[in-house]
Amino acid sequence: MSRDDHAVDHVSADPAADARAARLGRAVREYLGHLRVERGLSVNTLAAYRRDLARYVRFLAAEGVEDVDAVREAHVSAFVVALRDGTDGASPLTASSAARTASAVRGWHRFLLAEGRAGDDPSAEVRPPTPPRRLPKALAVDEVAGLLAVAGLGDGAAALRDRALLELLYGCGARISEAVGLDVDDVSPAALGEDGVVRLRGKGSKERVVPMGSYARSALEAYLVRARPHLLAAGRGSAAVFLNTRGARLSRQSAWATLQAAAGRAGIVRAVSPHTLRHSFATHLLQGGADVRVVQELLGHASVATTQVYTLVTADSLREVHSVTHPRARFPRAGPAPAPASGVTGRSPAH
Repeated sequence: MSRDDHAVDHVSADPAADARAARLGRAVREYLGHLRVERGLSVNTLAAYRRDLARYVRFLAAEGVEDVDAVREAHVSAFVVALRDGTDGASPLTASSAARTASAVRGWHRFLLAEGRAGDDPSAEVRPPTPPRRLPKALAVDEVAGLLAVAGLGDGAAALRDRALLELLYGCGARISEAVGLDVDDVSPAALGEDGVVRLRGKGSKERVVPMGSYARSALEAYLVRARPHLLAAGRGSAAVFLNTRGARLSRQSAWATLQAAAGRAGIVRAVSPHTLRHSFATHLLQGGADVRVVQELLGHASVATTQVYTLVTADSLREVHSVTHPRARFPRAGPAPAPASGVTGRSPAH
């Protein structure tokens, strides 16, 4: 049994509580196995589910719950409250983290009901905390252009690699894990042609094919032809596209540092992460008139609801432009709103 499995079972020094947790923990492990096999969730996502449900199991065991069929709606509601105020003895969570944990709990109960392990779903009517909607912080188009212009300055192998990496992140909307996870077979010579595409492996090992723009293709070709062979010679023949100076696959941390260095040279003072380029990719596509469902496919989102947050960014931009540029968008800064002309009641004329 792994350390994480023990974390699901162990509750306290109370033997009775430990026994209750062990029974509940077995049902949790069945659910995690289902998520791994049937839904193909990543190792990191499964670890998050395991941690969230371990906290829930500890809470239920402390409440005296003996079996999954004994869980009531009141237990679930009390746990959601405890997530925010920490009354279960664990650290209080933010609204967004509490909502994620509550979602894991709901998924587990739905699984138990579907598998006939429980007679009902006690979480069905419990509403998780509503996290504040945080809009992605996209860079302006000219900021991205400035960042990419200074990325990988110079002709050395590492410089060509860095430019290709950042062009790919923005040009394809790739996650950082997808970019550093690329193998040479994912970018065939044909992919560098006019209609070139790249194969990305996203969350849950789901693959998608994304077109590359001319800038990304040009930068990637320059790196593969002029730089990668030199980096490869220092290692043991890695299949990775992006290599470090030892010839091994470039790490996410090194890719992050590459972006930070480029942002500093470009004079961008606010925080910029690899995901910022992904947000910028989506926002700029929508601002340019792309359909949200097309952007969903390019980003690899399972649900269009995830993508629609970018439409809010675009709507805010449109509202700001309208308010600044339209002559009748706002009242004059000085004085009250203009009164209607004499004899005008504000009512629509009769037809």
